[in-house]
Amino acid sequence: MKPASRTRIYLAVGLIPLASLLLALMLGSVPLAPQTLWQVVNGTADELAKTLIIDIRLPRALAALATGGMLALAGCLMQVLLRNPLADPYILGVSGGAAVGALLAITAGLGGFWIGGNAFAGALIVTLIVFVLARGQGGWTPTRLLLVGVVIAAGMGALISLILALGPDSSLRGMLFWLMGDFSFVRAWRGQMALLVVVLAICMAMARPLNLLTRGEKQATLLGVDVGPLRVIIYLLSSLLTAAAVTTAGSIGFVGLVVPHLVRLIAGSDHRIVLPASALLGGSLLVVADTLARTVVAPRQLPVGALIALIGVPLFLGLLNRRRGI
Repeated sequence: MKPASRTRIYLAVGLIPLASLLLALMLGSVPLAPQTLWQVVNGTADELAKTLIIDIRLPRALAALATGGMLALAGCLMQVLLRNPLADPYILGVSGGAAVGALLAITAGLGGFWIGGNAFAGALIVTLIVFVLARGQGGWTPTRLLLVGVVIAAGMGALISLILALGPDSSLRGMLFWLMGDFSFVRAWRGQMALLVVVLAICMAMARPLNLLTRGEKQATLLGVDVGPLRVIIYLLSSLLTAAAVTTAGSIGFVGLVVPHLVRLIAGSDHRIVLPASALLGGSLLVVADTLARTVVAPRQLPVGALIALIGVPLFLGLLNRRRGI
């Protein structure tokens, strides 16, 4: 792709997150006009508008942007690592481990820090288990990694079902909302955004080896790529992104699976474009879904994971229908 075309894509994709953030700031149970946003910027808005935008809506929207970006970037890396178009951030059981940790904390009556801490710990434990078991004595191959991950994910799913069945009824609604994705109490976003930026920078430095790896390990090796360490780095980075995303807002599917495919359908398979575009579009899609989740039946809130699938499925199928040659 020519540099001019790549620049136009960057500019076009860069405007989408800005539009989604503006939409998130204006819409809600109390809609705000664009001039109110400008008044907040120049300091002439009233205290209610400042609190609503700066303390409530903006942190939540930025957390959704970072979470969606992490999921989309993790999905892109997983699809390269496993060379499987159906791979997503959750395929290796990382989200299952996070869910078990979080649900155990909720069952015990803990909240806030303990739910997030347990979720992150559970995700890291499963990451380590899959990493160790996948290496084994026969070496580490994508097929072996996928099989081990799927089995571990199934085991985590069984544990989740047992926790839901045995847990107290008073905690059941909170558990279900966590499992379906929820930003209701998320206000921290700086750490997630920093992690996304750092990992994206690392991935951009590896864009050429990733392009070669998609053609096959043998060809990548012949062209000078050290495949073994590269696979380990991809696995660790994607697992870290998934753990951070799930810890922030629970299990939100679809983003990591479909957004990278959407980008490839539109812009091709060059990872110098696919990686940043996936992060930006994934974050934007999640911001829009979260805005609808807290707006459609306000003041009640809907699970963002269900809404994002309702938005993304027809979008992806429509684009795929236009590209019949794929």
